[in-house]
Amino acid sequence: MKIDLTETTASKINKALVQGRRAIGTPAVGMVLTLVIVTDEENAYDALKAANEASREHPSRTLVVIKRVSRSPRDRAKARLDAEVRVGTEAGTGETVVLRLYGEAIDHAQSVVLPLLLPDAPVVVWWAVNAPLDPAKDPLGALAQRRVTDAYASERPVQELSARAETYTPGDTDLSWTRITPWRSMLAAALDQAPCTVTSAAVEGEEFNPSCELLAMWLASRLDVPVSRKVSAGPGLTAVRLESSGGPIVLDRPEASLATLSMPGQPDRSVALKRRETSELLAEELRRLDPDDIYAAALKFGVDRLGDGPNGQAAEAGGGEATGGTSEGGASEGGASPDGPAGSSDDTPAKAQSASSGKKAPAKKSAGTKAAGK
Repeated sequence: MKIDLTETTASKINKALVQGRRAIGTPAVGMVLTLVIVTDEENAYDALKAANEASREHPSRTLVVIKRVSRSPRDRAKARLDAEVRVGTEAGTGETVVLRLYGEAIDHAQSVVLPLLLPDAPVVVWWAVNAPLDPAKDPLGALAQRRVTDAYASERPVQELSARAETYTPGDTDLSWTRITPWRSMLAAALDQAPCTVTSAAVEGEEFNPSCELLAMWLASRLDVPVSRKVSAGPGLTAVRLESSGGPIVLDRPEASLATLSMPGQPDRSVALKRRETSELLAEELRRLDPDDIYAAALKFGVDRLGDGPNGQAAEAGGGEATGGTSEGGASEGGASPDGPAGSSDDTPAKAQSASSGKKAPAKKSAGTKAAGK
């Protein structure tokens, strides 16, 4: 069921939601959270489609905030709100309200959204495109327990990671981090099986893909070893190579769905590493509402401590060594898949700048345990 409202108010929207629920015979509210999507008209369809699919796992009230550009000075000075209320099959397993803001209402989106939030339910804000520099201080972000951005959707994705590190607030996360969860889980599991000392690592992927930088920073921060960043033709993240005392450990994904894991003394094995849809990434982020400390540690390690020297060889990103140990599954915390935003590609890095940490680990550490964030 779809109800169109022109030049409306939040009160009228709430009444339309009640009317819609009664019309389809479901007067009770069975949503577990409020998902606020901030996007533009161009990307609204893809973002809403991803949210509807994610709502099968997380029934929610979805509020889509679209800020429309007014053409004339008179229109820019006039506040106007149009809404489209969807319930039933039109809104997945929850409720959807598409809010189109015009004129002065654009600068006060939080005043429109606040009366429509579900009472006593968590709020998650997702910027599908054009995320603010400091999500936690954004008027809409201040309403949320979790704030989801996507560096891949920005024009300068790797530089975006540096900005995210400077303004990080507990509750922030990024879909570029979510895309590498299967890679992190697989690498941590491999280190559990390999009784060896890891001395260095290399991450390979296409240029301008922030997921590659995040994976490299995660390895450097967890293992305290030099990590190099190499550029490949893609698509997305293509390979990770860990040099160890027992021989190289390589996770190679030349294509978008199947990878090969090579370990010393063991036969090569094929593992599934498909590029997931945005709906899967979003569903994974909605499973947790607590701060992601592993993401914070990787992000704050710093893109400038990775680099690409001659022939793609990067400068040191860490110091010391790490030994194979026990990961206990911690590597998979906080984020998810190897795809790109709303139907886009997956992990992508960008040119990194050479730098060296200059510090050496004081003692050997368990690589699996360190990778797990222990």
